[in-house]
Amino acid sequence: MHLARFPRYRLAHLPTPLEPMPRLSAHLGGPELWIKRDDCTGLASGGNKTRKLEFLIAEALAAGAETVMTHGAVQSNHARQTAAAAARVGLKCHLLLEERIATNDPNYNENGNVFLDLLHGATLEHRPPGLDMNAELEAVAEMRRGAGENVFTIPGGGSNPTGALGYVNCAMELLSQANDRGLVIDRIVHATGSAGTQAGMVTGLKMLNADIPLLGIGVRAPKEVQEGNVFKLASATAEKLGHPGIVAREDVVANTDYVGEGYGIPTPGTIEAIELFARMEGILLDPVYSGKGAAGLIDLIRKGTYKAGERIVFLHTGGSVGLFGYTAKFDYHARTA
Repeated sequence: MHLARFPRYRLAHLPTPLEPMPRLSAHLGGPELWIKRDDCTGLASGGNKTRKLEFLIAEALAAGAETVMTHGAVQSNHARQTAAAAARVGLKCHLLLEERIATNDPNYNENGNVFLDLLHGATLEHRPPGLDMNAELEAVAEMRRGAGENVFTIPGGGSNPTGALGYVNCAMELLSQANDRGLVIDRIVHATGSAGTQAGMVTGLKMLNADIPLLGIGVRAPKEVQEGNVFKLASATAEKLGHPGIVAREDVVANTDYVGEGYGIPTPGTIEAIELFARMEGILLDPVYSGKGAAGLIDLIRKGTYKAGERIVFLHTGGSVGLFGYTAKFDYHARTA
């Protein structure tokens, strides 16, 4: 697995830290918890998309692009990191933001990731919910190409075989860190949405023969759809690497019990998880992805699914900027003296 064969533009601060969470582990009274800090990738406050963008931006530059385009929800971490990556390499960036959550909250619509999109120089278009956003993206790109602009499109979440290479690389990095410190990892848990992170991780773990179960805590789609999306992308990623068929369908496991009312709508468990990580470990989660992933992990520990003696790594996918779009969900103004 020689990733140097693929074009890559270094954007991330790597390797990201692998840290123990002793206070949270003691509080929950279950397994020994560790965290892989992909909130610390560095670009525009960090997050998992930066690993993907290293390979995607390299493709854009190789194609002679002058503009990159992608899409996401209004408070998209991927959109924010794409805007920052484009600024870093001198490309224009145009974003299509899907209004998946009906709200007039100005913090959600104008603060957090949206503010940083604009700060990095991106231009924005909005779309109502329920559209085929990849089709919308290509339609706008084709219109611009017709006007003579060289546009490179990136799918939502950066989730294609090229983007997934970033998490094949993360699997290699994590195993190297664990081996160096003699840490036997029993399980890896993370939030899964557009499928690229989980697809890359499961492909990398299989190619390394790591024998570590990987669980994605879903944030949007039903279980069958989520697992199907991840497996399809993992299969394509393995083929890109020259190892077709290395990922079996049973290697892809998602738990979608923690989606709640829908994408981007925090559950009470999400809010609790964000507060526990902040107050026990000084770590910021986000309300859409890592918060729901952590809520699932905490609940599974409390149910006894994960037990004392196990060592579990929570892969933190970042997104804390999104907290500033969700301040109303915490209602802290009512708690001040």
